[in-house]
Amino acid sequence: MTDAARQLCATILAIGGMGLLLSAQPRTQPAPRGTATGTITGHIALTGSPPGNPVIRMGLDPKCTDMNAGRQVIQEQAMVAADGSVANAFVRLEGTFPATPVPTAPVVIDQRACLYGPRVVGVRVGQPLQIRNDDNLLHNVHASSVLNNSFNVGQPRAGLTYEFTPQSPEVMLKLGCDVHRWMVAFVGVTTHPYFAVSAATGRYTITQVPAGTYTIRSWHEQFGDRAQTITVRSGSTATADFTYGAAPGGSGRQGRSGG
Repeated sequence: MTDAARQLCATILAIGGMGLLLSAQPRTQPAPRGTATGTITGHIALTGSPPGNPVIRMGLDPKCTDMNAGRQVIQEQAMVAADGSVANAFVRLEGTFPATPVPTAPVVIDQRACLYGPRVVGVRVGQPLQIRNDDNLLHNVHASSVLNNSFNVGQPRAGLTYEFTPQSPEVMLKLGCDVHRWMVAFVGVTTHPYFAVSAATGRYTITQVPAGTYTIRSWHEQFGDRAQTITVRSGSTATADFTYGAAPGGSGRQGRSGG
């Protein structure tokens, strides 16, 4: 064998050995999608005496008065239980998340007995938001947005539905009625599904959250915004409680709202 042939064989053997060495090295693989998730749960509370919820006067529209005959209707801006639990807080994560399918089922707000219900909801960007009129009278649904989520539409009779698809994230999009000024609702618009609204017990739960460390925020129309840092671990439940101080001047007595 010539010197050139011996050199060629040595080169081939060296390259082959490097290939075997490289193939034996462990390679990092992305975690299977949907497995590295956890749950967030928490409680929203108020310390001190809660402020009063104004009584709504519906005298300017006798039909609204008739539909609420025999009961006192309040502006539910601070729904606080006897133990301090706060309802209607919108809790959401901040951050960048893997893309998830946007639900095609709409989030629905009803107009019934001249009130919106629910008062606070969450919806994804690109998910339908439906406002339905259950009252056989004129409502005017007016969304006040600082971005591009505004709309203003009349619904003159029962059975009408208006559907809107939010285009930008916004906390919070406020709904009102130009005919019945006491009607108020709030819509939290997010790009991801990691949000919740606290129940009458003050509790909330957010599931299937990708593992990681995030800022979590709680928004309430009366008590404001709070934030903290939370770490979510795969297969575990993390807790994020929020506590608000009583609003200045909160007396627990009820005033009057409407006109």
